[in-house]
Amino acid sequence: MSCEGCVGAVKRVLTKMEGVESFDVDLKGQKVTVKGNVQPEAVLQTVSKTGKKTSFWEEGTPADAPVAAATA
Repeated sequence: MSCEGCVGAVKRVLTKMEGVESFDVDLKGQKVTVKGNVQPEAVLQTVSKTGKKTSFWEEGTPADAPVAAATA
């Protein structure tokens, strides 16, 4: 993510995604943190539909932590 347009695209797809309770987009860190009843892989696939490169990022938290994905 390099601009507010990218952030808007990510927000649009996550807002429409079933099970997402909340999310935080960090443009500077190029990270998105998603909370809700969702599968991590589904979040990754949904965000990748924006055309951005996506991957999981390690936060060093327990397995029940929020889903986290980084976009470039």
